[in-house]
Amino acid sequence: MDLKIQLVSDWLTGGYRVSDLARGYGVSRKTVHKWIGRYRDEGAPGLMARSRAPHHRPHAIIDAMADRIIQTKRAHLSFGPRKVMDLLRREHPDVDWPADSTAGELLKRAGLVKKRRAKRRYAADPQPFHLGQANNALWSADYKGQYPSATHRWCYPLTISDNASRYLIGCHGVSATDHAQARPAFEWAFHEYGLPDALLSDNGPPFASAAAGGLTRLSMWWVQLGIRVHRIQPGKPTQNARHERMHGTLNRAIGRQMRRAGEQAQHTALAEFRHEYNQLRSHESLQRRTPASVYTASNRRYCPVLRPPDYGPDQTVRRVRHNGEIRFQGQLVYLGALLAKQPVALRQINEDRFEVRFGSHLLGYLNSATKRLEHATVWHRAKSHHVSPMSPV
Repeated sequence: MDLKIQLVSDWLTGGYRVSDLARGYGVSRKTVHKWIGRYRDEGAPGLMARSRAPHHRPHAIIDAMADRIIQTKRAHLSFGPRKVMDLLRREHPDVDWPADSTAGELLKRAGLVKKRRAKRRYAADPQPFHLGQANNALWSADYKGQYPSATHRWCYPLTISDNASRYLIGCHGVSATDHAQARPAFEWAFHEYGLPDALLSDNGPPFASAAAGGLTRLSMWWVQLGIRVHRIQPGKPTQNARHERMHGTLNRAIGRQMRRAGEQAQHTALAEFRHEYNQLRSHESLQRRTPASVYTASNRRYCPVLRPPDYGPDQTVRRVRHNGEIRFQGQLVYLGALLAKQPVALRQINEDRFEVRFGSHLLGYLNSATKRLEHATVWHRAKSHHVSPMSPV
């Protein structure tokens, strides 16, 4: 300001040309004319610094629209700016909503966007077994850890999702990770949405065990229903990364709410999260659509009446005795009590080995020399190993 006044004072003496002033003060002649013009029009106050803000901002958010964006974010705290705007555009398609980046800046100024720590990213399908490009080709099942309740009991959210559409099929709060509470959840899912082609789980109970083929009462029931059973390799949770990321979203959305809440409040929170995740939350992998807009139920309907598995002409059928044994080459071989009274199939694969299956599920290999069942130990491998990506483990 002092320099501007001094420049104008020098000009008023009449002893300097505009070019002289521009050169002496290190500015352009246009700037000198601007300051002189403002002094003529407004006097000394015209030399004060003026705001650089534009007079017209076509992309500015009106107050009512900004309030609606902030309210939507507060109602869905786990949503980022894109998901907030996707929801508003679906609910009010006639409104000319601002760009995602503009909404992001608004939410950042309101303190509703937190900067996340950089994390190592994993691919959604690091292993070549099919994660399902069609609805119901593969479901995933797991427990989302545990949350303490107000009654000092644990709540284990049992979650079931469709890999292709990301649709959260089931989200049930149970008090134990056992067959008795898991089976009703799956029966409800099968009644509501039909049967998937395959189910993927980890190696913990009630999904897997150390028995032949890793079967449990629950996974054996899946096989009897004609569902192919897959398990991730031990210590490799990223093989089920899509489902694990959903668990991360669940914990961020309602994790604090779940802790120390009453059991009914926990069930309500899980149900509300499932609705939000399916109906309101858009997904980048679905071209920013919601799972509910993509998912359709399976045309394989659930029937509680179990039928014996069908075997091919190249397989020899043996019925497992009540004590878990079958007769093989004149001797009794133990397969497991879980398979008692069930038909299993043997197929010779080389001179000394026979594969043993229950339905489509590989139980292991019988060795002619040892007369013992050898458990399958090869997990899903890369395609370069020439192992079928859908081969049972």
